[in-house]
Amino acid sequence: MNWFKFLKLPWARKRRDITLFPPFWLLDIKILEAREDWRHVEIQLPLSFFNRHGGGAMFGGAQACLADPIPALACARIFPGYAVWTRDLSLDFQAPGSTNLTLRFDMDPTQEAQIRTELDRRGRATPTFELGFYLADGSCCTKIRNTVAIRPNGYKKPNQSNASGPAINVK
Repeated sequence: MNWFKFLKLPWARKRRDITLFPPFWLLDIKILEAREDWRHVEIQLPLSFFNRHGGGAMFGGAQACLADPIPALACARIFPGYAVWTRDLSLDFQAPGSTNLTLRFDMDPTQEAQIRTELDRRGRATPTFELGFYLADGSCCTKIRNTVAIRPNGYKKPNQSNASGPAINVK
């Protein structure tokens, strides 16, 4: 099965349909806002029995599960015809997730133009997005850096059989 096609969620015509994506079922997410082909997205991640740890706050893994695909899904919609996946994800926990959290993602028009230029010039791009989870009072709970690989369909990584560099003949 080609998971990349599935992750683009072509059947998700309405914003609520992403909640049908199996990894999100137990998270009980709610799409609060999704505008302009996913250039702006807000998703609520409720604090619940399934994602609360012994200290009463939200597991970081639940936050990572939701934060991972959002920039890639946005890029797949904005830059159709490319294979898109998360290349790197880092979370910086600023405060305990002690309330329902809101994930906020915005695609900056300047960054979108830079990505488009790089795709035209190199045929590929690897942008990094900054997004975050916010507590009910509006304060930042978790800062997220998500690097997305945007490659032509059918892209194969160049063979790196000799990763240490060129062979050196010693006489």
